[in-house]
Amino acid sequence: MPAMNILLSIAITTGILSGVWGWVAVSLGLLSWAGFLGCTAYFACPQGGLKGLLISACTTMSGVLWAQVIIYGSAMAPHLEIVGYLMTGVVAFLMCIQAKQLLLSFVPGTFIGACATFAGQGDWRLVVPSLAVGLVFGFAMKNSGLWLANRRTSASTQRAAE
Repeated sequence: MPAMNILLSIAITTGILSGVWGWVAVSLGLLSWAGFLGCTAYFACPQGGLKGLLISACTTMSGVLWAQVIIYGSAMAPHLEIVGYLMTGVVAFLMCIQAKQLLLSFVPGTFIGACATFAGQGDWRLVVPSLAVGLVFGFAMKNSGLWLANRRTSASTQRAAE
């Protein structure tokens, strides 16, 4: 299957579903930008399909948790900035080392989840569903694009055989 056919098909489905995501985010009161980070995590994960979705979900959600550790840990000693810096260093180390576990093996996903939480000012109750629905949209964007590319290739092959 030509790469251009795959790229074009994924671009078409991603464009359509990005518009749908914008509407869903506004309708449900979610953070549209955080959802796009969820989409990004799925697209960037080396594993695809349901396994990639599961790994992306586990890593982004672990990033949310790690960000909370930094936020609450730093707040314990607000008069000592060094505590926040030390916590950030230790937690960043842990965010990387957790990748020894398969479901936590996508380090960029962990950082995406943490960054989304910091950008969302620690409001994990809003960040988590935004990321989660975004992950599902990312899965739908890529896999519907692959389906479309496969369908277009099959139709071309069938016409050529006739």
